[in-house]
Amino acid sequence: MAKTLFELLEALSDEEVLAVTGDTMINAPVVESTDDLQMGGVFVARKGRSTDGHNFIPKAIELGASAIFGEQDLTGLSVPYVQLRDTQAALGKMAAAYYEFPSQQLVIIGVTGTDGKTTTSTLIHSILKLATGGSTGYISTLAADIGGEQLDTGLHVTTPSAPQVQALLAQMVENGLSHCVLEMTSHGLAQGRLIGVDIDAAVVTNITHEHLDYHGNWQNYRDAKATMFTMLKNSMYKSGVRVQSDFEAYAPDSHIPKIAIINADDPGAMSLMDIPADVRVTYGIHNDADCKAENIELRPDGASFNIGSARFDLNLVGAFNVYNALAAIALARALGINYKSIYAGLAAIRQVTGRMQAIDEGQDFTAMVDFAHTPNALKVALEAARTLIQPGKRVIAVFGCAGLRDVEKRRMMAETSARVADITIMTAEDPRTESLDAILQIMADAATSQGGVEDQTFFRVPDRGEALYRACQMAQPGDIVMACGKGHEQSMCFGTIEYPWDDRDALRAALKGQPLKTLPTANP
Repeated sequence: MAKTLFELLEALSDEEVLAVTGDTMINAPVVESTDDLQMGGVFVARKGRSTDGHNFIPKAIELGASAIFGEQDLTGLSVPYVQLRDTQAALGKMAAAYYEFPSQQLVIIGVTGTDGKTTTSTLIHSILKLATGGSTGYISTLAADIGGEQLDTGLHVTTPSAPQVQALLAQMVENGLSHCVLEMTSHGLAQGRLIGVDIDAAVVTNITHEHLDYHGNWQNYRDAKATMFTMLKNSMYKSGVRVQSDFEAYAPDSHIPKIAIINADDPGAMSLMDIPADVRVTYGIHNDADCKAENIELRPDGASFNIGSARFDLNLVGAFNVYNALAAIALARALGINYKSIYAGLAAIRQVTGRMQAIDEGQDFTAMVDFAHTPNALKVALEAARTLIQPGKRVIAVFGCAGLRDVEKRRMMAETSARVADITIMTAEDPRTESLDAILQIMADAATSQGGVEDQTFFRVPDRGEALYRACQMAQPGDIVMACGKGHEQSMCFGTIEYPWDDRDALRAALKGQPLKTLPTANP
């Protein structure tokens, strides 16, 4: 994909480019990390929260960069230098230009929200794969499906970097895919990692309390989510791609409308209703909605519900998964996908990794791992757990709150568990450089404020492996133990180091009576 530097610059407006010192051939991708730099590529120096990419320019040149992009006024470099007004805003456009704008060759469905993004993305992906004969990929916090190959997207991840997103989309195009489901986090949107992606449908699950440590306040967080809908409005129109449809609204010679899918029961999501879209579909359970679930039956093995006269079956438990399914169904119908593909796509998903994932070692109680790491997600996960047990049996919740993250969430999550769970065990969850004891004290005070009694209804067990073991030892026949907060993640951060950790492995060990010890010691 060799291009000249000037050809790449055509992706930027004149206002974005302040100075250029010369042209050159670009023979490798545009990147923002010297770890990813290939000989002949472009290094984009971006100032982050903790490091400044401009400090790595000499290293990038030493590694063979053909050109450097940055915001500082620099002279005397041995390779062409482009001074930009905002490297963060330009990075995605440059990466997209290098790969010849792959998102313009795919139908892109963006999914955002505080909770439920990954499950909703998984359900949409399953439906679309059937409807398109297998030519649908996805990029989520779990993995990337680029067509015949699944790639791990990392340990602690949100949305991949802009160059990584464009590279994955380019691989999908090369592999002959027609559609892509793209999970979009608030961090990814706020940090410009999705700039350069042309999307065709925007799906929002909900917007509740989360990531206020980064965004500052709820309005900024909401605005980050709204960015996806603004991207929808500003994206180019694409020719229709045929799917297994019940009607021929979007034939190959027509363009695909811009579609917005919004949760009618969530005030945060509904605040995005005023952003223009060609087709706007609401979904919900309680409020009036275009796609409304009725006659809901929640079962220990899933759920069933009606939308009009159509009856849908779901293999995922909890009312919150009914919402996730509604979002997927609303999107599929807006694209014209037939009911056969929708039914089969929903049925194909029996479990989503790290989401209400059952761990069975032959014990006489239920044990599950869930990613619930926000107040709302914890509430609905624990409420769903309640539906899985008989009256008189107990919900035992094990979770923590991350260091260097939203402080207010610590109080809210502990209060939620004190109200909904029968027993709460507070433990480590990525304390980073903060004192774990201090985090647990905030949580304990919050549980006490809701009538919790320490060493009776709630406990502090700093070592997460020991906490899971204690929960399993407490469990009686018919109870449920919920390990919340880590889900699919494969590491835990103490200090500045990510140590290997998987709640699923740790819960299995606890069930066998062999608790894994958190590394390093749980009290830094």
